[in-house]
Amino acid sequence: MNISVRLFFGYFLIVGLAAWFVLNTVNRETEPGIRQATEETLVDTAHVLAEMAALELSAGRIAHGPFADAVRAAIRRSPQADISGVHKESIDFRIYVTDSRGIVVYDSRQAAIGEDFSQWRDIARVLRGEYGARQTREDPYDPASTVMHVAAPIFWQGELIGALSLAKPMGSVAPYAERAARRVKESGLLLLAASAAIGLFFTAWLGWSIHRLRAYARDVSEGRKTEVPTGGGRQLSELAQALAAMREKLEGKQYVERYVQNLAHEMKSPLTAVIGTAEILEGDPPEADRRRFAESIAEQSRRLQAIIDRMLLLARVEQLQSPEGLRRMAPGELLRDCVALRQQALDARGLTCAVQAGSTAMIRGDAFLLQQAVLNLLDNAIEFSPEGGQIELTASDDGEEVILSVRDHGQGAPDYALPQLFDRFYSLPRPATGRKSTGLGLALVREVARLHGGDAGFENHPQGGGQATLRLPSA
Repeated sequence: MNISVRLFFGYFLIVGLAAWFVLNTVNRETEPGIRQATEETLVDTAHVLAEMAALELSAGRIAHGPFADAVRAAIRRSPQADISGVHKESIDFRIYVTDSRGIVVYDSRQAAIGEDFSQWRDIARVLRGEYGARQTREDPYDPASTVMHVAAPIFWQGELIGALSLAKPMGSVAPYAERAARRVKESGLLLLAASAAIGLFFTAWLGWSIHRLRAYARDVSEGRKTEVPTGGGRQLSELAQALAAMREKLEGKQYVERYVQNLAHEMKSPLTAVIGTAEILEGDPPEADRRRFAESIAEQSRRLQAIIDRMLLLARVEQLQSPEGLRRMAPGELLRDCVALRQQALDARGLTCAVQAGSTAMIRGDAFLLQQAVLNLLDNAIEFSPEGGQIELTASDDGEEVILSVRDHGQGAPDYALPQLFDRFYSLPRPATGRKSTGLGLALVREVARLHGGDAGFENHPQGGGQATLRLPSA
């Protein structure tokens, strides 16, 4: 399990536990809260009704007077009230009144007149001068049959003459409790879903940032050109910059060591030749030998110059993380420009060039470096082509890449040499002179291709000769 998934599960576990605790607490408190609010309302109503019943209770006509008539009329009403989505169609309270001994003298249901209610908690406490209320089940086995009773004392001229108890079935307020509980659950589920979505988003964002860092580290370890990842937040960006700085320092140190070793190794042979020729010239050889030795010194000097120039250009390309001076260009135009720059060398060997630009796709990159890469391929084709032969340059594309190819009609490369052609300082003898080049041209071509996100290759053509290819992403 990767770190992003672990973080998500940890985050969701914490949020889930917190949400469960809150929802559970709210659910437990919803029904008691509604009961308490109902009781508080019943207290106010009971005291108002007690004041209204005082006169008639004192006169002994509580069961047949205006108070009883008003209660009967109220019970017959149909409110047709829509209370937050709950439809109320009937009046569902009950009122009974007792005298000072607890004997029922009035019952809105006409069911308990004459009974002794002095032992019921609501009546008993009120007659003792205390607050009286109780909850009683009409069916002992059905919790939904609970009825809440709230009693209020009835006074006449400062004397306690009885008690009025107002009863309301809890089943009438149950829909509100259920509705509140349902809304709390829905809100809780919505909260969990939103928390999960937010957690997934940040987990995906963190996973994407870590994945980019991992991909960057892999590219660095495998020697591929890659840009420093950004956009993962300040700390991850700083970590990426620190990795890039560490990479540059390590690569710089290793590169300098390899660079010095390779340069010293490749310069040793021409320098040895120059020194040996100079020592011979000190002995005053014949004129013909002096000219031959002087030409040898000039040739080796040019070779040294070419090695230095190519090494400097290769070093610059290898240190770049992305191309500089990017611009769009047509592949056919690039090939024709390179042919024009090498026209003199082509004419010197009687070679002709055929340029076929079948691709309409554009390429985007460093124009100078791409031109140097194509020129190196063209130089190799010129040196390995037979006198009076033809070189074919083509540009094609496969939808994603533009393929630049340079084909000569020479002898091709030996099979054993194919895997090493792009290695630094590896070179084959030229057919015309038997001499080798600096061995840096094809290495430069591959570095330029990889810098632009492509690659370079070489193969022997089935119909003879060799064909070098430069693959670049299309723009």
